[in-house]
Amino acid sequence: MTDVTHSTRWSQRTRLSIVLTLNLCLIGALVVVGLMAGSVGVLAAAGDTVADSIGLLLGLVAVVLRDHHPDHPHAQRPVGVVALINSAALMVVTVLVAVESVRRLSEHATEVRGLPMLIVSVVSMLVLLAGVWVLGASAATEDLHMRSVLLDTLADAGAAAGVAVAGAIIAVSGRYQWLDPAIALIVCALVVIASVHLIIKAVAALRGIDVDLDNDY
Repeated sequence: MTDVTHSTRWSQRTRLSIVLTLNLCLIGALVVVGLMAGSVGVLAAAGDTVADSIGLLLGLVAVVLRDHHPDHPHAQRPVGVVALINSAALMVVTVLVAVESVRRLSEHATEVRGLPMLIVSVVSMLVLLAGVWVLGASAATEDLHMRSVLLDTLADAGAAAGVAVAGAIIAVSGRYQWLDPAIALIVCALVVIASVHLIIKAVAALRGIDVDLDNDY
């Protein structure tokens, strides 16, 4: 193993650990504020963060296992397994959130507090962008799991921005409560697209097929 390769793999563990810590710090705040504000959008972000944290934790285990035997022909399989688990978990959370969002849109009865929704979403977006900075642009081409973490973190930051905009509109106008579940559904659609794509890539990696990480998005 070259010094460069060793340094990259050690860096992966460090960066994943930092991003996992950031995500864990977000979960409690998102759940509390989501329940307090009655926001399915914020709760969707909390569920997504839980799924991401599980994937990050398993990813750290997979990276350590891989690095013990880096030249083994199946050394990348643990990483593929983790990407598959992470994507499947995201799909489950997304379906649950979508069902609740549809229910709220159909009933027109849920009161949403826009200001707490706005504040926690802006904080979440800043924390997630910090995570993107920690991962760095190189994560996009290092391996499947690092790319999945980077894309998840970027998608989550974008979702947080969308929830923040909805919260601002609700806070200022006192109306348009439907924006919260509507934004949640949009986030769900984006997560489903990303998850399906990652599942396809993960299955390909598990089958021993080379995955082109530079041109898959």
